[in-house]
Amino acid sequence: HPNLPLRGEGTCQWRARAGGSPLETRASESKPRKGNAMSDADFREQFRSFCLSNLTITDVENYLEVKDTVLVPMASFEQHGPHLPLWTDSLTAETVASRVGEEIGVIYTPVVWMGYSPQHMHEPGRGRGTITVRSSTLLNLIHDVGRSLIHHGFNRIIFINGHGSNIKVIDPALRKLRYETGALISFVKPYMENYVGLMEGLMENPIEETPGWHASELETSQDLAGMEEYVRMDRAEHTKAHIPDFLPKSFEKKDGMPDVEFEGYKYFTFPMDHHEFIESGVIGNPLRATKEKGEEAFRRYSEHVARGVLELEKVEVNVHTREFVDRVL
Repeated sequence: HPNLPLRGEGTCQWRARAGGSPLETRASESKPRKGNAMSDADFREQFRSFCLSNLTITDVENYLEVKDTVLVPMASFEQHGPHLPLWTDSLTAETVASRVGEEIGVIYTPVVWMGYSPQHMHEPGRGRGTITVRSSTLLNLIHDVGRSLIHHGFNRIIFINGHGSNIKVIDPALRKLRYETGALISFVKPYMENYVGLMEGLMENPIEETPGWHASELETSQDLAGMEEYVRMDRAEHTKAHIPDFLPKSFEKKDGMPDVEFEGYKYFTFPMDHHEFIESGVIGNPLRATKEKGEEAFRRYSEHVARGVLELEKVEVNVHTREFVDRVL
């Protein structure tokens, strides 16, 4: 598929496609910022890629003469059951970021693949493969990534998140970046879980089969679209979440959220590990997944995020503190 990132072709996993798109047209119609009269076509002609790892210092300098937005995909490296790779969440983040960046001509970084996943470790020696970092580590990492980019001249830092549990801890880092520098800081969540949103009409699983949850219909479809060679559909099974053994049976659990139902209401929450309420790591039914659904999901998310980024580029931003002084210890 011409829109998909191709794995194994550099850190950012992207090969720019030929031809234009409605988003490219809209981007070209927007007036260049910083008083630069350069056309969108001339601006794009300077760059072989918009992935930061593929650019030189001259490329970055030229970019910052016209634009000041950068996308930072972030996710996790965690188990997704017996049929999906550990790269699943990072695939979502890097695919959306790379599509948006290449479509509207905005720099994006390689994916920050380490995330907050303590619940996916399982018992010692069980071989789940998850690599998690402590919340303090993730907060420091995201802060330092943001401060580095602001130091260089970027004023709008837009994190593209592919992992739900990062939301539990990320707010202090986002606020610190904003308060310290005055930069525009945004955090985007282009995935489903229990919010259908843009996936309305695309997923076939009924709500009780949790199409947007861990390794279910949506994530399996996206992996089929983005890294089909590593998806093991021969191992895919429909499995449901259940209440952990340490809770009474009067409580119910149906998805991957930290809350549980009691008397039909969700007011109780517990720090549960994933294997305590789902043995396989799969919450839902992946058997209706298709590559075509994954391609369409990536298209919908990417085009929506791109339109939002274009709007954010119209906002005046005044960075009051740019230098990253405290960058050693």
